[in-house]
Amino acid sequence: MKSVKIILSIIISMIIFIGCSEKKSSVDNSLQKVKDAKKLVLGLDDTFAPMGFRDNSGEIVGFDIDLAKEVASRMGVALEIKPIDWSSSILSLNKGDIDVLWNGVTINESRKEQINFSKPYLNNRLIIVKPKDRDDINSKEDLAGKVLGVQVGSNDEALSSDSISKEAKEIRKYDVNVNAFLDLKAKRIDVVIIDEVAAQYYISEEKVDFVVVENSPLTEEFYGVGFRKTDAKLLAEVDKILDEMKADGKASEISQKWFAKDIVLK
Repeated sequence: MKSVKIILSIIISMIIFIGCSEKKSSVDNSLQKVKDAKKLVLGLDDTFAPMGFRDNSGEIVGFDIDLAKEVASRMGVALEIKPIDWSSSILSLNKGDIDVLWNGVTINESRKEQINFSKPYLNNRLIIVKPKDRDDINSKEDLAGKVLGVQVGSNDEALSSDSISKEAKEIRKYDVNVNAFLDLKAKRIDVVIIDEVAAQYYISEEKVDFVVVENSPLTEEFYGVGFRKTDAKLLAEVDKILDEMKADGKASEISQKWFAKDIVLK
């Protein structure tokens, strides 16, 4: 009888211990953990201009980097930038190697099953870029009978699913956007179909006589900051600071620096 009581006592103690452990592990200390570490660790693909990439001196710079630096500063911590293998970026986040994914991360249903996102801060549309003197191209419909340039990959796939691809005279595909722009400058093609963030950066940096055809996006996608499912407090803090930066003009200032216009979602 005594041994039975001892066994029962042990079992009850184990149940209480497990219950307390589970309760402890469910506590969200994500924000406090970052503040205690005095740094926010950002994971990125360091080849994705203009969001996060290495400049000529090897320093990692970019639109997202400037946003994240300001957020970290307002949190009272340093920003640690950590290049990762982007093909396993979500794994790196969920393993705890980094605190956030912040590198032009497209919000989609597949990713939302694995991680949580901040509010969208950028609308990265697939847009049309033309020479400034092409007054005959002012909408998607004007691409009928024209020669279109597009980078192989997701942009090419998005264009092929649009009805205008069947009405174009020709679609020329490029490994990199720069070569498409060179052909546009040489008048070998009529327009370039490209991500808005890449287009605005190129036009701003290269000082070329190209313009975006306004109000004629082919597709739209939204960028957000990626967080672990458990890190609700850290997510809420980043969202709060980004909202403050939009309200006080700092986000607009950063956008003007990289894109020569304010494209941040309000």
